[in-house]
Amino acid sequence: MKLSDVKKLHQKKYRAQFGFYLVEGEHLVLELLNVLKQASAEAPNASGITLYATESYREWVTSHFGTVDKHYKLEVVTEQQMQQLSDTPSPQGIIARVPLAFAGNPLAREAKKSTRYVYLYEVQDPGNLGTILRTLAWFGNFTLLLSPNSVDPFNSKVVRASMGAIFHVNMELNVPLETLNTRFSKFAYLDMQGTRIGDSKFADYECYLFGNEARGVPSNTISTLNADAFTINGSGKIDSLNLASAVNICAYELSR
Repeated sequence: MKLSDVKKLHQKKYRAQFGFYLVEGEHLVLELLNVLKQASAEAPNASGITLYATESYREWVTSHFGTVDKHYKLEVVTEQQMQQLSDTPSPQGIIARVPLAFAGNPLAREAKKSTRYVYLYEVQDPGNLGTILRTLAWFGNFTLLLSPNSVDPFNSKVVRASMGAIFHVNMELNVPLETLNTRFSKFAYLDMQGTRIGDSKFADYECYLFGNEARGVPSNTISTLNADAFTINGSGKIDSLNLASAVNICAYELSR
């Protein structure tokens, strides 16, 4: 790809067109390396990664990545070119162009039978989605389902907020809410009038539904599902909880 095309990967339509997304900064690129070291022949979608580094980062790449192999290649760029590729004011000097297929735990693409499914309906905030990915990766054994009209998980803000978790959580994109009843028989969702999540029954569901930050999950669709309401008890001084915080608390409860 031309560098002018790589820069376009900050836009969703070009990520879809070219089939790549960008991972920027030392921490995220090192996390990519940790996964890449395990991939080898088991994950053919690991190939096609390109590292763009400034001259001052050439040695850094060599020390961490060793000899460039079949999975990735190195392209040295000028400081000015790096500034153009980056979407941050002060880029560190290292960016990876990664195939879209290399995300969502490429070493375990098929979800295990014991996995729990978390469904997000039209989540809009990149920070929320990145934080949720980080939480699900921390606890493990979750598959994330995203509805149509959700923020793109390959958005650079989501990738940064995930802190590399995007490489560790199985994801399915553009899953319509109305199709879930063809896959699952029991659902749980949050409602102020629901049963406390501390109840032992909370762990018995196949899919956990979480709604849009402002509108929640459409009640008319929930009524067509075999869904039970649960609540996170609070002080009652405010009437809502941040979406990422709600998912975090529920994931912890399910993992105890």
